[in-house]
Amino acid sequence: MLTRKNQKNGEELSILGFGCMRFPTKTGSIDEPRAIAMIRDSIEKGVNYFDTAYIYHAGRSESLLGQALSGGYRERVRIATKLPPFMVRKIEDARKIFEKQLSRLKTDYIDYYLLHMLTDKPSFDRLAGLGVLKWLEELKEKGTVKNIGFSFHGGKADFESILKAYPWDFCQIQYNYMDENNQATRDGLRLAASMGIPVIVMEPLRGGKLVTHLPQEVKKAFNDYDKDRSPAEWAFRWIWNHPEVNVVLSGMSDEAQVADNIRMASDAVPNSLSKEELAVFENVKKVMHEKTKIPCTACGYCLPCPAGVDIPACFSHYNDKYLTKDRSVRIRYFQSLGALAAKPAYASRCMNCGKCESHCPQSIAIRSQLKVVSREMEGILYRPIVGIARKFMRIK
Repeated sequence: MLTRKNQKNGEELSILGFGCMRFPTKTGSIDEPRAIAMIRDSIEKGVNYFDTAYIYHAGRSESLLGQALSGGYRERVRIATKLPPFMVRKIEDARKIFEKQLSRLKTDYIDYYLLHMLTDKPSFDRLAGLGVLKWLEELKEKGTVKNIGFSFHGGKADFESILKAYPWDFCQIQYNYMDENNQATRDGLRLAASMGIPVIVMEPLRGGKLVTHLPQEVKKAFNDYDKDRSPAEWAFRWIWNHPEVNVVLSGMSDEAQVADNIRMASDAVPNSLSKEELAVFENVKKVMHEKTKIPCTACGYCLPCPAGVDIPACFSHYNDKYLTKDRSVRIRYFQSLGALAAKPAYASRCMNCGKCESHCPQSIAIRSQLKVVSREMEGILYRPIVGIARKFMRIK
C-alpha cells in the first residue's frame, strides 16, 4: 500500500481510503460480520484512512466502524467523519451530534472532522456565524479534533471562496475523469495544493457509474489499449496520477473490491500515465459526455422522497437507455422500481415538492428531470396499465 504525506501535519496516509457509505447489506441492513471483516482485512493490508458520516447508512455507519475498530485497530487508523450542516440550527445541535459521534465510534477523538457537503459560500458563512468554527477550534486545542476540513459539492467559484475563507487542515472534493471540469475542478484541486491544503477525493467512480454504465465504445477504447485493466482501475489510476491528491476514497461493498483496490494502490504513483494512456481518457470522456443525460452519482442525499420515488434508480435507468442502448432497460425500470410492489418508486409519483433538490450535491433540477424520465421511460399508458395490473393482482 502506497502512502502520501499530509503536507500539513506530516502524517503518512494510505492513498486508498475506505469510504463507509456503501457497506455490504443483508435484508436491508449492514451485513455486520462481512463489513467488519472487510475493514479489518484492509487495515492489515495498509489502509489507514476511514471516511464515514453522521447520516451514512441511516446512522449505522459510524457505529459499525466503531465496532470494527475495537480490539486495537483504532490506534492504527485515522477516522474522518462529518457534521451535517442541515441538522445544525444552533451551536448546541453541533455539540450534541458530535458527542453522539464519539459514542458511536467508541473513541474520544476524531482525526479528520468535516463540515459535510458545503455547496456555496453562504452555507459556510451560516455555520461560521453560529460559532461552529470557533467551537471546532476549541476542540482542536483540546485534542478532541485533530484536523478541521470540509467536503464540497458546489461550483468552482464557491469552492475557491470557501478554501480562502479559513485556514483549513484539509478538504474533500468530488473528482474523477468525468468531473475534471465540474464542481471544484482541476483548477480547484491545484489551488488547494498550492495553498498546502491536503485533498481527499470522493466519488472516483461516480457512484459506480464509471464501471457499470459504460457504453460499448468506451469499453472498447479501454480494452484496445489494455484488455487486462478494468474500468475501475483506469478510473483510479487517473486520479492517483495527480500529485495534488492525497487520498482517494472508495466505497467498497465486497471483498473482491477491497482486494482489487489494494492491489492497485500498491504501485499507483503520480505522473505515471503515458501520453497514450491519457489520450485514451480524452476519447472516453468525449463519448461519455455525449451520452450521459443526468449527472447523478447515486449518493442518496435526495432521499427519502416524501412520495417514495427512488430518484437515483430512476435516473440510472434513464441514463442506461442512452449509455448502454440496452433494449430491456424499460422492463428493468418497470421491475426494479416496484410498479407491482406495495410501495412503487417510479418517476411519475413525484409530487413536485422540491425537498430533494436542496440536498443534491450535483445541483440537478430533480423535479424537471423526473418529468423527463416519466415521459420517456413510462409514457402516457404506463400508469393506467400499472393500475389495471395492480387491481388484477389485488395490490393495494
